[in-house]
Amino acid sequence: MTLIKSISGFRGTIGGKEGDNLTPLDIVKFTSAFAQFIKEETNKERIKIVVGYDARISKDMVSYIVNGTLMAMGVDVIDTSLSTTPTVEMAVTCFNADGGIILTASHNPKQWNALKLLNNKGEFINKEQGERVLLLAEEENFSFAQVDNLGEYRKDDTTIEKHIDKIINLPLVDTELIEKANFSVIFDSVNSSGGIVLPQLLKALKVKRIVGLNTQANGIFAHNPEPLNENITEICSKIVEQGCDVGFVVDPDVDRLAIVCENGEPFVEEYTLVSIADYVLSNRKGNTVSNLSSTMALKDITENKYNQHYFASAVGEVNVIEKMKEHSAIIGGEGNGGIIYPELHYGRDALVGIALFLTLLAKKKMKCSELKATYPQYFISKNKIELNNTINVDDILKKMAEKYSNNEIITIDGVKIIFNNSWVHLRKSNTEPIIRIYSESKTKEDADNLALKIIEEIKQLTPPSGF
Repeated sequence: MTLIKSISGFRGTIGGKEGDNLTPLDIVKFTSAFAQFIKEETNKERIKIVVGYDARISKDMVSYIVNGTLMAMGVDVIDTSLSTTPTVEMAVTCFNADGGIILTASHNPKQWNALKLLNNKGEFINKEQGERVLLLAEEENFSFAQVDNLGEYRKDDTTIEKHIDKIINLPLVDTELIEKANFSVIFDSVNSSGGIVLPQLLKALKVKRIVGLNTQANGIFAHNPEPLNENITEICSKIVEQGCDVGFVVDPDVDRLAIVCENGEPFVEEYTLVSIADYVLSNRKGNTVSNLSSTMALKDITENKYNQHYFASAVGEVNVIEKMKEHSAIIGGEGNGGIIYPELHYGRDALVGIALFLTLLAKKKMKCSELKATYPQYFISKNKIELNNTINVDDILKKMAEKYSNNEIITIDGVKIIFNNSWVHLRKSNTEPIIRIYSESKTKEDADNLALKIIEEIKQLTPPSGF
């Protein structure tokens, strides 16, 4: 069982002992700390916080504790109930709230849950703010409200509808064109919030035929909930059986999007952002951003096809958004299927990704697999090396950077080494003695071989006892 305290929130497994897992006592402490932090930030005694959650089995237990604790801290609570991460993010600004808490462990298995923390812009708090919340949680010096000053509680079940309305009214979303395309769409919502939200979205987009897989929002995930190729085999076979034009897979909190082609082949999650950026850039001129571990296909189409500027950020949604704001990017995100479209809001959003992709597919008048073939083809290999606690991982990364000093090196997040038509990104884990090794090249074999080469070089820098 595990409890992970980070600058972006608190994540852990349900059950077990306090301090080692996400127990009721831990939930009270973290919630109280966040409420106290928001009061400090706003310099207000009476604040308002939006709460929402995905369909995890523990949702009722965790949400009751969070909502009750916020009220005990004198906080007014708006409970959006079963929702998505991007919906809660947008609800914070919609209600002019002072912050938000999303109860979701994203792609983690059903025994996990988490408190993800939002500022008054509906964006994840930054590193400095997260460190302050961690300190307040450790100090446990909370002042709870007297009975006459308890926070008020109300539910609001309109936020999903408002989210969808804003999406279909975006200038680059064309529902009439989607309707004319007569699409047959299949989706897999892994028995979480997507089972409620995706049918509403697809109907609003005027999709003619909708086929749903794993649509019961009961939190009993039908398969590993991370939308990777190896976890979406069911929809890959069903899309062919059902004769659908395109398939969509979302994670439990609906902020990541994977696409499946009509022939049962994954579009590949790295290309979710590439394709949508292609569509946005074809209509708007501007910069793009992705993180250092994402495919260079985005850089290719941004610079070579549209003569615009591409920028890379450190890994993490907060870092991508910060870089997007710095360079006024019109589209950005992460290679894990995370689309960030600032015209809607600054946050990963699978729903807007679906709307923009369907519009693109309707405009192109081609099969999904044909669209995929129009983009620069790259392959990413994902590996890791597990070391023991005696090894100085930072020292190894420094030596690798020195070894390849004649190459272009990026060190804003680990070490990224740029080669001709390929790259390798070395990152250390913040919680374990692990080096993650991502490599990309024109073929899968070349990407794998590059990773193996780097792994061998790291081993040469590490004594045998280090593994």
